Amino acid sequence: MTVTTDPVVLNEWVACGWHGQVVAGASFDTVVFGQDIRVTRTGETAYDIHEIGADGSTGRRLPSQQRYTCIFTTLGEPSRPLPEISEFDEPDRRITGCGSVGVRTSPYRIIENFLDMAHFSFVHTNVLGAPERTEVLAYKTEHRKDVDEIWALDCKFFQPAASKASTGGQITDYVYRVMSPFSVMLYKNVFGDPTRNDAICVFVQPVGETECLAYMPMAIVDPDSALESIIDFQQSIFLQDRIILENQRPALLPLDPTIELPTRADASSIAFRRWLKAMNLQFGIYEKQAA
Repeated sequence: MTVTTDPVVLNEWVACGWHGQVVAGASFDTVVFGQDIRVTRTGETAYDIHEIGADGSTGRRLPSQQRYTCIFTTLGEPSRPLPEISEFDEPDRRITGCGSVGVRTSPYRIIENFLDMAHFSFVHTNVLGAPERTEVLAYKTEHRKDVDEIWALDCKFFQPAASKASTGGQITDYVYRVMSPFSVMLYKNVFGDPTRNDAICVFVQPVGETECLAYMPMAIVDPDSALESIIDFQQSIFLQDRIILENQRPALLPLDPTIELPTRADASSIAFRRWLKAMNLQFGIYEKQAA
């Protein structure tokens, strides 16, 4: 696998594992942007990360952080820090990772799928959407330039079973937040407590241009459900998404709006693609061939 030379993506923090994947003193090998790396756990929350050469030799040491149940690294010099997600610091929340899921597609396809409400009724039928209630109501998007993030606001959708804690249908209020080309999260109102929101993230590890690992940490308000059932619920949703993601063509993401025509429901996708285009990144992007 060829290591990308795209400086835009090399200068981003990306997930490369989940905390607890190995015990202290152990290590695992993985790949980021085509670069082989070795992740070694050196303490309770400390990790050393090194590049691995083609001959198996240990290369340069990479920066590392452990936050939000994930391990993060970068191959370059990040211009932005990891995002601040205050919900993970609230003591009454259930903080859980859901491991990782491999997906053969562009990392940006995974981010877009997470932003898309239009598929709820068709892919997550009778859970996140109902066949008889498919309309995506108008919502707002904005580019928050002070933190360079894309937000989608005033999103609403009827959901028969919005979370593991749900005991009936509800109109769910969503706020979506794209924090980097490889990280996205949502805030959704807690069943039975409209004053609080669950926080659900997806951090994407780009193994290659069309091969990824997705990590799904959550900070939720649910004191009653078993941890295993919370994880099973989230993983089952993502595995339904994976079927759709791996069948999208092209697997790379086109930024030319004439290749995939958007609808009103795609406002967040439109904002996301414009944002990516302004970055002038090349990794994982579909380029239209000249006739």
